[in-house]
Amino acid sequence: MHYILNIETATKNCSVALAKDGQTILCNEIAEEGYSHAEQLHVLIEKTLLEAGICFQNLKAVAVSQGPGSYTGLRIGVSAAKGLCFTLDIPLIAVDTLQVLASQVKVTEGLIVPMIDARRMEVYSAIFNSKLEKRREVRAEIITENSFDTISGTVYFVGDCADKCKAVLTKPNFIFLEEIKYPSAKEMSVLSFFKFQNNEFEDVAYFEPYYLKDFMITTSKKVG
Repeated sequence: MHYILNIETATKNCSVALAKDGQTILCNEIAEEGYSHAEQLHVLIEKTLLEAGICFQNLKAVAVSQGPGSYTGLRIGVSAAKGLCFTLDIPLIAVDTLQVLASQVKVTEGLIVPMIDARRMEVYSAIFNSKLEKRREVRAEIITENSFDTISGTVYFVGDCADKCKAVLTKPNFIFLEEIKYPSAKEMSVLSFFKFQNNEFEDVAYFEPYYLKDFMITTSKKVG
């Protein structure tokens, strides 16, 4: 059996999940208005392993949400993951934060747009189909009433941007799933196990989060 520790700290949700062979068996997380990742992350890691009845030496890998997202949150998560991997001499796995967020949507058709709040009307976003295949790469963009207007099918929006975006994204084929607000480590298990099986590992010494700090106004492109 393969135990992988999954760490998600890209947003206000500080989340830790333990997976066995790609299935989440335990998850502890806390989402607060003030980022408390520095205080909470190691507590959640120790709590999760203790509740699962395993020790650090049982871990086969550590997976971390790679971004985009909060600069501070990402650094805390990546630093913790790298420290564990170095100490335990196990692989480091990086998982796309927006794919983790999109994984919470269970639909059979349409497109999924996970969005993470940046500032003002700016967001980090990507586009996935119902099979979680990426149809448009991650970008930083300013949301306007014309955003995603070339998509004719149903579009499901998730993330912590609903309050500011639904006022301008008003087309009838746009659906906001407001209950899905933050990415969670429990959704990382399948993704990280797939990478583990395919030896898709990061260099522990040189890996850096995907901050995507530069913003630009982008024009929507047609997505089929």
